[in-house]
Amino acid sequence: MEEWEKGSYVISMEKEKLNIGLIHEFLTGESYWAQGITRERVQKAVDHSLCFGVYEKKGESLAQVGFARIITDYVTTAYVCDVFILRERRGKGLSKWLMETITNFKELQEVRGMLLATNDAHGLYSQYGFRTVEPEKYMKKEMMKESGIR
Repeated sequence: MEEWEKGSYVISMEKEKLNIGLIHEFLTGESYWAQGITRERVQKAVDHSLCFGVYEKKGESLAQVGFARIITDYVTTAYVCDVFILRERRGKGLSKWLMETITNFKELQEVRGMLLATNDAHGLYSQYGFRTVEPEKYMKKEMMKESGIR
């Protein structure tokens, strides 16, 4: 699996290194997009996605401080989601490094387009070629609301 190092930080694609508890805690407690998601559904999403974990080196161990998940077929579309850096590690350029790593990742270079949705990070993503699009072109079907599953 691929890994990148910068100072005392590492980005790794090894799913075995991911701290599912930390990811679940952030998504359900601090994100605006995944409130109430179960740990089981987080694990299922990770299992079926391309994942990038951001870690701080502490001696010989790594402590997870960020995450991003990509849903892709490696041909037509890559959907960037669940991107975060823990609050106490923000301001160190980690989100920029994470997005640079994702947008330059060799396996994603041939996709027709990358998509993401954000309420508040347009400035970050626009630095990596993302732009707002015409909302009238996109459609969405809600699937899980009636069953109450998150």
